[in-house]
Amino acid sequence: MKDVLIYDTTLRDGCQAEDISFTLEDKLRIAEKLEELGVDYIEGGYPGSNSRDADFFKKIKKLNLKNAKVASFGTTRKPSAKAAQDLSLKILLSADAPVVTLVGKTWDLHVRDDLRISKKTNLEVIADSIAYVKRRVDQVIFDAEHFFDGFRSNPEYAVECLQAAQQGGADWIVLCDTNGGRLPAEIREAIAKVTESVTTPLGIHCHNDGELAVANTMAAVEMGVRQVQGTINGFGERCGNLNLISLIPNLQLKMGKNCIKPSQLRKLREVSHFFYELANIQPNKRQPYVGDSAFAHKGGLHVSGVLKNRETYEHIDPNFVGNRQRVLVSDLSGRSNIVYKGKEYGIDLEGQDNAVQEILRRTKELESQGYEFEAAEASFELLIQQALGRKKKNFKLVGFRVIDEKRQEGEAPRSEATIMVEVDGVMEHAAAMGNGPVNALDQALRRALTKFYPGLKDVELLDYKVRVLSSGEGTAASVRVLIESGDGKARWGTVGVSHNVIEASWQALVDSIDYKLYKDARRRAN
Repeated sequence: MKDVLIYDTTLRDGCQAEDISFTLEDKLRIAEKLEELGVDYIEGGYPGSNSRDADFFKKIKKLNLKNAKVASFGTTRKPSAKAAQDLSLKILLSADAPVVTLVGKTWDLHVRDDLRISKKTNLEVIADSIAYVKRRVDQVIFDAEHFFDGFRSNPEYAVECLQAAQQGGADWIVLCDTNGGRLPAEIREAIAKVTESVTTPLGIHCHNDGELAVANTMAAVEMGVRQVQGTINGFGERCGNLNLISLIPNLQLKMGKNCIKPSQLRKLREVSHFFYELANIQPNKRQPYVGDSAFAHKGGLHVSGVLKNRETYEHIDPNFVGNRQRVLVSDLSGRSNIVYKGKEYGIDLEGQDNAVQEILRRTKELESQGYEFEAAEASFELLIQQALGRKKKNFKLVGFRVIDEKRQEGEAPRSEATIMVEVDGVMEHAAAMGNGPVNALDQALRRALTKFYPGLKDVELLDYKVRVLSSGEGTAASVRVLIESGDGKARWGTVGVSHNVIEASWQALVDSIDYKLYKDARRRAN
């Protein structure tokens, strides 16, 4: 039996976040991914809000979810209508979901200023709505909106609202920190009072406006709450909802609460990145547990420690959540960083002190000029090969020219690059048009080399970033160019630095080509 049940509301609360929009197909894929993760409830939204949400409840039945229960979400009846005549409740039930979540007012301020009814009438609305819906579905969950604000304002009445929900037959009562502004001590105090008179199982629904959604939810679980509501990656209105990606491992690994299976926990990073991908949002590299930087070590002292014992600088084994340990190289690096990175690349640097010292010296020298290898590990691997005397010169540049031409106002500029290279004594000349000067140069370079290295036809430039390094020099400042390339099988990053953006781009492009040829040669040798 699970200690804590996970209720996901990404498909409703998560969709209320700025810049978040999911198609119907996205929502169905999300539901399948949540089922894989082992969540217990998937909230699909209000079926009357739009045709997409209405269609979701029809199509979700065809997925035949084995474990997760689908919930529709809506409000208690209007004070002016009986439950049987209330249109919103009829629409809610039309979704034919096994679980219905009803949200109702528990803050006397809202009862007075928003609903503009008596406190007694509000209690009747809550109890009557829940009783009506409960007779027609398997489970009814009451979301006590603004409960903790209501408890702060009028604790007796806030608890009376929960008692009305209990009287109506609610299966769960979920206490909501809707404005996201309460503190863990307030959460504990309120729950302690609630449990004196409410016996219905409790849940918690926190927003993150005070950066405390995870802390407040954990405080609630400590007080005996057994259902937690949140979203993947904390997507949600304003500052977001409780981040289930952070909460689940905290409950499972830190508090010993059984939420999902260990095999499902190992999917956590995969699930997090899947949601970012569907939302078309760059993953947060510093996100706890699942971010690229969550288990990344840069300082030489830290690297030396984790090489001896992971626990010296890691609070959990990253494999538990599907992540991995990473060691970064920079001007802060020590010998341990270099040896570790060599092992990552399958290169044994133990006992090769001269090469390690040369790599360290070169790394510090280049980073002082503005190079950065944390996002350009392919360039760093080539640097290692150069220090070992193994880096092959695949071609010689004879020269290139890049022209960016704009002939009249309102017309898009045209970019053209010409290049001449020499491979094993053979000269090759190529030209290409491109979407900008860097793209033109990239196209011309690969066109010139593909005759000699056919594998380059699979290489694509996937991402291109330019960073100004010294703002005081204005347009004469040095720039760093980071390029991400891929060939359908792998992706790799390379870097270049120069006062000239085309030259910096050229350096990164050459490294990208060299890395592809180096990896292909290594693959053939193995």
